Amino acid sequence: MLCKKVQSAEDIDKCKDLILAFRPHLDAGGVSDQVTRMIRDGGFEIVYAVDENTNNAMAFAGYRKYEMLRTGKIIYIDDMYTAPESRKKGCAAALLGFIESEAREQEVQSIHLDSGYALHPAHRLYLNQGYILACNHFAKPLA
Repeated sequence: MLCKKVQSAEDIDKCKDLILAFRPHLDAGGVSDQVTRMIRDGGFEIVYAVDENTNNAMAFAGYRKYEMLRTGKIIYIDDMYTAPESRKKGCAAALLGFIESEAREQEVQSIHLDSGYALHPAHRLYLNQGYILACNHFAKPLA
């Protein structure tokens, strides 16, 4: 398995089905444009795991780098998803390892992510990868 960063429209297309499976509320016709805009304007980055035999995307993680007074430089992982048929093959651990390597190279102090309460297999992965339960996340919907 190879981890590759999205660098082109073709790379986005390879990830499109995974993105839509994870975020089904998105408009299928506009998701590529949205991702392109997020990369261009918002510092969003995507890394994906590629099956070296088929060249298909097996999993993806979307993240961004920024700095806060509370934490210093961080990477925040917005999205992480592995296709059901690719689970238990080490995709998510490989993506986390890729992001961690990038963070260390760029002297980022920490990596953050949120995960739904019921996603226990994901929580086990994060804990096994050295993540800690640092806080609860609150949100106030405005629409």
